[in-house]
Amino acid sequence: MSLAVPDGAAPAETSSCELADLFRLYGEAYQQTHPLTPAQRKAVWAITHCRTAALGGHRQWCPACGFERYTYHSCRNRHCPKCQSTATAAWVAARQEELLPVPYFHNVFTLPHELNGMILYSPRNQRALLGLLFDATAQTLLEFGRTDLGGKVGFTLVLHTWDQQLRAHFHLHCLIASGALADDGSRWIAGGRQFLFPVRGLSKMFRAKYLDGLAELLEADQLDIPPQLAELAQPGSRRRWLRRLRKKPWVVYSQAPFAGPRKLLDYLGRYTHRVAISNHRILACQNGLVRYHYRDRRDGDRLKTDLLPAEEFIHRFLQHVLPDRFLRIRHYGLLANRVKQNHLARCRQLLGARPPVPADDQPSTAADWMRVLLGIDITCCPCCGEELQREVLPPSLCSSADPRLPHPPAHIPPWDTS
Repeated sequence: MSLAVPDGAAPAETSSCELADLFRLYGEAYQQTHPLTPAQRKAVWAITHCRTAALGGHRQWCPACGFERYTYHSCRNRHCPKCQSTATAAWVAARQEELLPVPYFHNVFTLPHELNGMILYSPRNQRALLGLLFDATAQTLLEFGRTDLGGKVGFTLVLHTWDQQLRAHFHLHCLIASGALADDGSRWIAGGRQFLFPVRGLSKMFRAKYLDGLAELLEADQLDIPPQLAELAQPGSRRRWLRRLRKKPWVVYSQAPFAGPRKLLDYLGRYTHRVAISNHRILACQNGLVRYHYRDRRDGDRLKTDLLPAEEFIHRFLQHVLPDRFLRIRHYGLLANRVKQNHLARCRQLLGARPPVPADDQPSTAADWMRVLLGIDITCCPCCGEELQREVLPPSLCSSADPRLPHPPAHIPPWDTS
């Protein structure tokens, strides 16, 4: 696939760059030696052309003072570090309205790294094995809610696939209310404030459910076997491989959010609609090398710098591009989409809590969110305050096709025009 961009938009190697610059500089060479999945090709194209003339935009001008600016559209791809800021804010606001006046817990369910090669081998494997991660986690929590609390719990699962150095690290973040709704809806069964479910029990059941599902997928020939695991084609070798995974402790983490569920939602919101790395973490891309900073969780969360060949950096990023239409945010139990409204209303009634009052001025557009989040009114002239006039500019694969379209600036203003 060609990574052509509007004339004049491709940067020279620079000490300050973004992910889009990396794809413009090294993306074409990378694709000559690394086959990409359809979802990866789509993500590369979208990120490369995000907020450029290729996607169109609009011209704004002030009839009073003559101020003029061009703004290009966002690609809206969920893997783009420039996009989805308004979608993230809307998601966090919606989830906060669903919170009940009870304690909450933050759980993390992690797959062992021995499964990374299998998961990353093909989009088919990604869809099946990450879907199984959601299923095994949800079944585990719902079963514990029924046996330990005697009712239906409610929780949200968010998939993360990376660590701070962009390496594969498949895990689910879970926000779960401490308590359950009785099956007949007659009462709210309260959970603990410092403890909800035993972590060791969660870990064992999660491991068993996941490996049982994995064995069924292998038996039904619904996975692509990577060359390094060719032994799995033989039933005896497959059983021994699964037995080794069953003997390994699986990591499940649980604690009450130290700053409350709203802060945890803010934290999760940074990742729900984006992936792997933000542009501000990329420090330089020169001479085929990419320098970026990361936090070392094993060394007191210290901020460190890493240097990778551009090819390796792109490879690490692209392994976190999920198949099209794969949902990485899912709601279960009381929060399942079909029953959420009725169940939450009943829970609030039993807890004596008032229903959330919808805000009359709830933001609905990018301009509205800019006013709420940053206090900036992008519809008014920054020089004199008069209302700006607007003209829509069509998409163009080459900015020179329309003389009114200037070349995209090196640094786009910090607002999302999607």
